[in-house]
Amino acid sequence: MDLGIEGKWALVCAASKGLGKGCAAALAREGVHVVITARGAEVLEATAAELRAFGRGEVRTVAGDITTEAGRSAALAACPQIDILVNNAGGPPPGDFRQWGREEWIKAIDANMLTPIELMKATVDAMAERGFGRVVNITSGAVKAPIDVLGLSNGARSGLTGFVAGLARSRIAASGVTINGLLPGVFDTDRVRTMAATTAQRDGRSVEAIIDARKRGVPAQRLGTADEFGAICAFLCSLHAGYITGQNLLADGGAYPGTF
Repeated sequence: MDLGIEGKWALVCAASKGLGKGCAAALAREGVHVVITARGAEVLEATAAELRAFGRGEVRTVAGDITTEAGRSAALAACPQIDILVNNAGGPPPGDFRQWGREEWIKAIDANMLTPIELMKATVDAMAERGFGRVVNITSGAVKAPIDVLGLSNGARSGLTGFVAGLARSRIAASGVTINGLLPGVFDTDRVRTMAATTAQRDGRSVEAIIDARKRGVPAQRLGTADEFGAICAFLCSLHAGYITGQNLLADGGAYPGTF
């Protein structure tokens, strides 16, 4: 299927690895020009080289922290225009809310709620003027099924989800701009493996045993891959997805047990 977005410009945040990289790769394969950001310059450049090897659109890199004003300004300045925005940032650490103070909460809200809102504020009106725009916010399956030890993530990402529910249905909806959430379940990423390592050390088990247990909790009996996540993202960014907005799409291998 031709997604109809060749030649568009995309800003993909936190794209040097994991789900962000999967999204950037899927867009680059479609001939989208991509600007990718991440804090680690070396890994970011290695990812850019992989994307350039597709031989399709232009690939630009911006090393920096997208959760800071300076990082956002640099990323935005690298794009001639932004037709597609993929918001993504690493999730806050797990823990017990009794140990979190104001500083921990503000950091989580800055990264996982206010940063995507600031980037949308900087881009959606220009998208509407051009008559096309796609915003995909990578959040978490925990927005639909909160996880007790991920309270910082639950709170910050749910705040973003509530804000987007209104913005997506504002006047920009009639101007060809869609805004959707893409909610990952358990994917084979560094974050999942780091959390598995923490659990393994605490429980005296191997990392692979923890990963295997996670797989058994998913009806698909496996972890998701970054490539398949990226393909979903690319479809939401396509011309064919123009009638999908204000939605939260769960990609979790069937783990969420609800009907709605």
